[in-house]
Amino acid sequence: MADEHTTPEEQALADEWAAALAEAGNASQDDIDAMLAQSETKPAAPRAPMEDFASAPKNKEPVNLDGPNLDVILDIPVTISMEVGNTEISIRNLLQLNQGSVIELDRLAGEPLDVLVNGTLIAHGEVVVVNEKFGIRLTDVISQSERIRKLR
Repeated sequence: MADEHTTPEEQALADEWAAALAEAGNASQDDIDAMLAQSETKPAAPRAPMEDFASAPKNKEPVNLDGPNLDVILDIPVTISMEVGNTEISIRNLLQLNQGSVIELDRLAGEPLDVLVNGTLIAHGEVVVVNEKFGIRLTDVISQSERIRKLR
């Protein structure tokens, strides 16, 4: 039933869920147990062998990032973050924080920020303002070979 606060789209979605739940409600616990037992007795699908990336390359050539395999990963989104500094505090002190509290970090004023991609350091930089928004100017970028070495 739709009330005065429900949009037609929300009501349609709620009706779909209700129909799906009603259909699933016809299965008894015995049916579910039988399906689980059947899936456990089936042999697992054969798996492709995993390449051991931790070992040294089989060919002694340097790593080439220009190969065709790189195209596969170029559109994968990553999280980039800038770290001003960090510190460790106890939960007691964390719970006592409020508006106006100051947390002392492990960096000196004026030191470059760390630029992290998915938690891995890739560069250092300084804060700039671009069109009234914060940005970062990279001052030191870690080489590609060093970044790859850190991944291993």
